[in-house]
Amino acid sequence: MIPFLDLRRQYGDIKDELEGAVLATLRSGQYVLGEQVERFERNFADYCGARHVIAVSSGTAALQLALLAAGIKPGDEVITVPTTFVATVAAIAYCGATPVLVDVDPRTLTMDPEKLASAVTPRTRAILPVHFHGRLADMAAIGAIAEKHGLCVIEDACQAHGAERDGVRAGAFGAMGCFSFYPGKNLGAAGEGGAITTSDDALAERLRMLRDWGQRERSVHELRGYNLRMDAVQGAVLDVKLRYLDGWNAARRRVAQAYDEGLAGAVERPSPAGPADHVRHVYALCHPQRDALRQALSDAGIATNIHYLRPVHLQPAYADLAAGPGSFPVAERYARTTLSLPIYPELTGPEIGRVIDAVNACAERLETTNPPMEMAS
Repeated sequence: MIPFLDLRRQYGDIKDELEGAVLATLRSGQYVLGEQVERFERNFADYCGARHVIAVSSGTAALQLALLAAGIKPGDEVITVPTTFVATVAAIAYCGATPVLVDVDPRTLTMDPEKLASAVTPRTRAILPVHFHGRLADMAAIGAIAEKHGLCVIEDACQAHGAERDGVRAGAFGAMGCFSFYPGKNLGAAGEGGAITTSDDALAERLRMLRDWGQRERSVHELRGYNLRMDAVQGAVLDVKLRYLDGWNAARRRVAQAYDEGLAGAVERPSPAGPADHVRHVYALCHPQRDALRQALSDAGIATNIHYLRPVHLQPAYADLAAGPGSFPVAERYARTTLSLPIYPELTGPEIGRVIDAVNACAERLETTNPPMEMAS
């Protein structure tokens, strides 16, 4: 079986560096925040082109704290998309604000700026675009709308470490950018972790206080803060892995290019991307018989995944955000048909070839034995 993800391969490639950094951290006796986390914050800030990085306990924590730092409160509206992991919307709800969903562009699966423009109301306070699967959203158009209405832009860059357009990297387009370091991300920790980027000194100070019980100095709680700090082991691991991120992203792009060139017309491939604005966190094709194709690939020894099975508004916990099926047709069509293929830097040439051959054979067989109805748009 070709696994969907195999983190043991990555660990094996940099084992000595990782174990040395972790052992040094354990010997230091400093296990929460501290020197290891501060070093990673400096290096990741330099990498992203931001003045500050505030390391936290998860990507969800990053989203929640960024919204709180921006002053989002009950009664406010924050515009985002239904094609995302549920944490994007949950973070808005955690602040007591109202998530307002707009459909995605059918080509990029990121926020549709025209839909965004029509969703702004007097209660809108922020826009939360998602760089879905590692592809940058249309930040120029989104930024122009935000500027027109005086809105804060917070990037959900949890899948887009290193994505770049016109010399600007993910996390440096908006007032703040939010990253997840869940182990399977392009830059993944050995557990949970997250970070917020910003070049605003006042926001950075507020974020540092919010992640650590609202303290600027020990035992003086100026804000009603949280315990959302990064632990030192994760800081050490991430600082090692950051040195490899560009190479890993390049390897992911090579896998994606092989898929683009090798997969036949029986499946719908992701739309083309610019040379740097997509870091290929996920490679998702679409097929009208997705479940049958997934089973056929499993039988052929290819593990797959789905990102994501339902758009947020069709999740039971968030059904109140829309009028049910049909509310966001692009997001819904994508969720019905999407299937993610293995994509990670350590995939070998023969494995990539096996995936391509299996997808083509299985899709052709499904088309021959059970011709699909045309996919709804």
